[in-house]
Amino acid sequence: MKYDPDKHHRRSIRLEGYDYTAAGTYFITICPYQRNCLFGEIINSEMWLNQLGQRVYACWQRLPFHFSNLNLDTFVVMPNHIRGILVLTHL
Repeated sequence: MKYDPDKHHRRSIRLEGYDYTAAGTYFITICPYQRNCLFGEIINSEMWLNQLGQRVYACWQRLPFHFSNLNLDTFVVMPNHIRGILVLTHL
């Protein structure tokens, strides 16, 4: 489904004043521009990552090497977005 600004009205669900650098568990969703299917396709009910999808997966796995206070939980790459759970610990 293509993004339609007349139909899709997005608003931030962030808590006003909350410090998102604080230790905690965070659920994230990242979508490419206009939710284009850039990361692969679903074939026979199974996600097949293309080259870009494989790179996204590899980058996710390397995040803790760049941020010592970050642990990874569940993560999934879908054709037009990625979702995952990040756990920030105290420095």
